[in-house]
Amino acid sequence: MDFWMIGNKAGVFVYVVAVTFFLTPADDPSLHLLALLICLCLNMAIPIFKALPPKRILAVVSACFLIACAWKFDPIFLLFLPANLCELVLLSEKRSLFAGLAILAVLPFTPHGLIPAYVLVGFLGLLLFASGRAFLRKLNKLESEQEKAREDLERLTRSLNENKEYMRQSEYTIKLEERNRISQQIHDDIGHAMAGALIQMEASRMVLASNPDKASELLHNAISISKEGLERIRLTLKDAKPKSEELGIHRLRLMADKLSADRNMQATVAHTGDIDVISPLQWKIIQENAVEAITNSLKYGKATGIHMEIQVLNKFVKAVVSDNGVGAVKIAKGLGLVGMEERAASAGGTVIADGTKGGFSVTTLLPR
Repeated sequence: MDFWMIGNKAGVFVYVVAVTFFLTPADDPSLHLLALLICLCLNMAIPIFKALPPKRILAVVSACFLIACAWKFDPIFLLFLPANLCELVLLSEKRSLFAGLAILAVLPFTPHGLIPAYVLVGFLGLLLFASGRAFLRKLNKLESEQEKAREDLERLTRSLNENKEYMRQSEYTIKLEERNRISQQIHDDIGHAMAGALIQMEASRMVLASNPDKASELLHNAISISKEGLERIRLTLKDAKPKSEELGIHRLRLMADKLSADRNMQATVAHTGDIDVISPLQWKIIQENAVEAITNSLKYGKATGIHMEIQVLNKFVKAVVSDNGVGAVKIAKGLGLVGMEERAASAGGTVIADGTKGGFSVTTLLPR
């Protein structure tokens, strides 16, 4: 707002200097020049201060000085008053109507020959004042909205970090609970069986010399109990271990979710056919090739969306990673693509890269 006021006063200052010293020279130019310089110093000092009280005092002193100069030297000094009155109203935080009333209040004391110029200067000054004030209000509103948006962003970021920490703690707690469950199950199902087998073997050793038949029976019981315990261990571990197909497709979905969250891009996973037939080695190749293909899409393709699809066909397992990036007509085989081909070849498969159909796609074919 200070620049608006300075520009308004500068225009009036140039006009007054032109009239006073060139069009109708004053009787005593030196006094007029001194008065203009004092007026210039007072008005230039107002924007220097940051606090409102010194600004208001300087604005009042400047207005009083202009009135004194208009009464003592030349009424043309009244042309500076509209800008000073508008500035005083602004510093007093009054409504724009007060500026218009203050400008009109000076009009009856203005000489008739100066009234057109005073009305024009007053109108332009009031127009600039109202426009500047409206702009200032809009700017303050935008700053307030920006501050609110910044606070909301900080709050959401803090909430997101808290959620990530909560998820990390929850994941760790789930792991501890699962370990505790397996430990308790082994203790309940297997510990008692092993203790019973040990008791049977100790009893067999004690009666081995006096009653071989009884010792043989006890030893047979111990062997049966041990076999049953080992079977329970096998079943417990089998139940705890996830299926390879569940682990494989889950890792791809986890990869897609991480891309969507971290990169703010659309990542999807789909599969068709019986994925139970995919071996752990094939899942490993599919996942490693998918990671490499996604890395290339993010690094070179400028993609905003990635789709991963697993298809189980009659004789092949087909894994496709495609994006909506820029693509490429000619593909130069780098270390990443060569590595994908080598991984697929180790299982008797192949890799096909295509960038001609809009975006880029990497297809891994593995025999069943």
